[in-house]
Amino acid sequence: MAHTAYGDVSYSVPEEMKHGSVIGNIGKRFLLEANDADIGQNSVQSYAIQNNGYFLLSVQSNSLGEKYAELILNKEFDRESEQEVTLILTAVDGGTPPRSGTVVIHVTVLDANDNAPVFSQAVYKVSLPENSPLDTVVVTVMSATDADEGQNGEVMYEFSHVMENYKQLFYLDRKTGVISIKGPIDFEEEATFNLRIIAKDGSGLTSYSNVIISVSDINDNAPIIIVKSLNSPIPENVLPGTEVGIINAQDRDSENNGQVRCMKLVPQSSP
Repeated sequence: MAHTAYGDVSYSVPEEMKHGSVIGNIGKRFLLEANDADIGQNSVQSYAIQNNGYFLLSVQSNSLGEKYAELILNKEFDRESEQEVTLILTAVDGGTPPRSGTVVIHVTVLDANDNAPVFSQAVYKVSLPENSPLDTVVVTVMSATDADEGQNGEVMYEFSHVMENYKQLFYLDRKTGVISIKGPIDFEEEATFNLRIIAKDGSGLTSYSNVIISVSDINDNAPIIIVKSLNSPIPENVLPGTEVGIINAQDRDSENNGQVRCMKLVPQSSP
């Protein structure tokens, strides 16, 4: 069999192309129409394509009896798993001996925005001491990934339905997803923060994650002593053991930091 190689051609198809879609007359599309100067049985009689997982070949005849081939998509693409498909198309005439020609077809799959950003965790839980310095990093990275390419895969971060006062305390870097301290964190004011984060790619696909920040207490509050006198002035003949006042000591800190011990009062004699 005499054989001629026609070289390489390239073709691009969108990732979202549906199963059964006809790409068209590939001979014309790729400037590959197998013209044979012979006529009748000696002209092009068949086309063949090597086995592949994506395309079928449909050979048709026009009104003049000339054969042409169409590529039909048999399996939908996923650019994230395969970006290019290489095919070999062969045209064979009906002469004796038969003659054939081949061309290598490179099919490039164009990306579609079919993947939303994906957070590495649905919930991030972190602990933070109160009074931490400004710019302290709370979450090192909100590593959301997007399998798409180019603008479709660029991820930006925003707070989603977060109270305005929380936004005064925490800063979210829109590009990196790093959350840092923007304002004073006081355990006695609020011990837990729940921040909802949205990741959005260049074409608007989104996903969400929650950041739960637990603030740990430090001993930053001195006890407050409140004295309430029951009798004023105290009579000189008051009996020992008579309750003359109430001493209330309070500490806003929590647990051991908030425990107060009252020491015995030792009266001082007047000079």
